[in-house]
Amino acid sequence: MPVIRTTTSARRRRPASAAARFAASAGLLVGLVTLSATGTHAADATPAPASSGSPGSSSGSSSGSSSGTVTWTVEPATADGPDGRISLRHALDPGASVDEHVVVTNFSDRPATFHVYAADGTVSADGDFDVRPSEDAPRDSGAWVTLQPPEGAEPVAGGGFRVALPAGGSLVVPLTVTVPAQARPGDHPAGVVAELVDDEAAVRVAARVGVRLHLRVTGDIRARVAPGDVEVRWEPSWNPFAPGTAHVRYVLRNEGDVRLGARAGVTLAGPAGTGEVSATTQVREVLPEGSASVETTVRLWPLVRASGEVEAVPVVVGDDVVDVALAPSAVPVVVWAVPWAQLVLLLLVVGVPVLVVRQRRRSARRVQARIDAALAAAGVAPHDAPEVDPDPAAA
Repeated sequence: MPVIRTTTSARRRRPASAAARFAASAGLLVGLVTLSATGTHAADATPAPASSGSPGSSSGSSSGSSSGTVTWTVEPATADGPDGRISLRHALDPGASVDEHVVVTNFSDRPATFHVYAADGTVSADGDFDVRPSEDAPRDSGAWVTLQPPEGAEPVAGGGFRVALPAGGSLVVPLTVTVPAQARPGDHPAGVVAELVDDEAAVRVAARVGVRLHLRVTGDIRARVAPGDVEVRWEPSWNPFAPGTAHVRYVLRNEGDVRLGARAGVTLAGPAGTGEVSATTQVREVLPEGSASVETTVRLWPLVRASGEVEAVPVVVGDDVVDVALAPSAVPVVVWAVPWAQLVLLLLVVGVPVLVVRQRRRSARRVQARIDAALAAAGVAPHDAPEVDPDPAAA
């Protein structure tokens, strides 16, 4: 985990909402530190020690001006403690439920207070798994998770509870996932996170880490990722011997019920398929009803009018099982690629010789006019051509 240093200005700023980042590798949720400040201060974050025997742990750290560094972790567990899993993964029928556990461990040498809660899953613009901020009430699977607070915990409005852990202490949190009877079949991602609470810090550091919940509701599912909202902008090269650039922007939408990655490609070619070019982009994960924006470029010769398509090929993510056909989908695309630089070169190649010839003729006429004027001034008449008899037979 890199060291994070943040310095804020003395002007009061509107606090930014905290975000939790989950690692894409094997579904591991990694802590994302976000900052909101009301004063001038520097906050340092240092790596948390690895949890022994718990490859699925997520750890975070934060520091205050007077309270020192706090490091903690959240891991999948049983009632006895961490069990080595990297995430919570379940497939449940509508109306079914399952009991689970997570454990929160304070690695610090001082007590710390945490807000433990469940939230809906999402994916950031960078393609990393995330959960919605604690102030956003869950509307999907985050609302299906019921946490059992320990004795002495403080309930938090909007969901979850606050709990104080001593230095080196840990807490096993039982939870129950209950799927509504009318839940849509497919994937419903969520996360269980522990956010550090430090109300006394001059700079408020909102940091949270947690565990991802892979929850699939059984039933008939669809799997489809489709491109749309395609925009193409042509940028010519003013070097006539180099291709221009086509800037392509589009949106990949998950129109199915399960999370999918995608191998998205752009293909463009001139008339009759001449000068075909292509570019491919890998999109790691798009959640159901979610979307991902893609921008790419292709080097394209200016062939006046280029056409092609944007295609999306769905890809199964991680250890997921998708037992329906994954069909590609495509949309056509057209862009005008006018060869401005080549037209300018053609005008130079053709126009310059013509101008040279015209200039030479004009110069020759001016010279001849001066010669005729000089002869006339000297009284020398120009030589007349011999008279031609119109009727040679009369001679």
